[in-house]
Amino acid sequence: MKQMPDPSRPLKIGTRGSLLALAQAHETRDRLMAAHDLPAQAFEIVVIKTTGDRVLDRPLKEIGGKGLFTREIEEALAAGSIDIAVHSMKDMPTLQPEGLVIDCFLPREDVRDAFVSLEVASIADLPQGAVVGSSSLRRRAQLAHRRPDLQLVEFRGNVQTRLKKLEDGVAVATFLAMAGLSRLDMRHVAQSAIDPAEMLPAVAQGAIGVERREGDADMADLLSAIHDVPTGHRVLAERAFLARLDGSCQTPIAGLAELVDDRITLRGEILRPDGSAVIGGVREGLTSDGADMGDDLARELLSRAGPGFMTL
Repeated sequence: MKQMPDPSRPLKIGTRGSLLALAQAHETRDRLMAAHDLPAQAFEIVVIKTTGDRVLDRPLKEIGGKGLFTREIEEALAAGSIDIAVHSMKDMPTLQPEGLVIDCFLPREDVRDAFVSLEVASIADLPQGAVVGSSSLRRRAQLAHRRPDLQLVEFRGNVQTRLKKLEDGVAVATFLAMAGLSRLDMRHVAQSAIDPAEMLPAVAQGAIGVERREGDADMADLLSAIHDVPTGHRVLAERAFLARLDGSCQTPIAGLAELVDDRITLRGEILRPDGSAVIGGVREGLTSDGADMGDDLARELLSRAGPGFMTL
């Protein structure tokens, strides 16, 4: 019989401390409460500050890439000071630390990017030479490809920080994820949601993963009740694509898998960091072949790109 958490020994959920990260941790807790008929007191949210949260005055590429938002949390999980960790999957490196596994995904939110501006309705309406802020190399490369006239600047921080920068005139517009705005009940912040056909999102954008220790059978049983199978299939295909490309925060890569019945369609693209070239492709097949499709698509794009295509 699986062991249930109880108020005297609450299950510890590790998370970053931003409002969005906390919303994701609370969603995980609430789903576990509902699935197992447990009270809120059976869980404890443990906030862990990561390097990416502490260092806000430099671009991500200068301080190490994706692991900056996960390393300290995964160290706490491996050490046993937390029982599970909740992550935005688009922040996760493709290689996990030995002994940790992510095999639980919550239902995926809106995958689209949000166009955010206090003055302008859409990318097409941006005036010539407008300043646009983003910390995402993918978004910046995609925008530079479409609008090479724009001035692109580094723009880090949480939703509130970025909105303040817009108010202060640091930039005319920026981008956020619709998923994050939805989870914060702030969809109204977006001037528009950008169709993936126009701006392909980051791999696993909108997906929440719950990480556990590999040998923790009790935790595996608890989490299996809240795992969303379709999201798992989509993330598996997209991350296989990313893994072959050796994707990190230093490489502009986009990918999106979509399901219809038992079939999956995977679109992916790689970009030169300056937006001067984009190479994309599509794979379609059975959902069960998603990971192989992701790997195969990445191989094709790499062969078409040649060496050094994504070098900064």
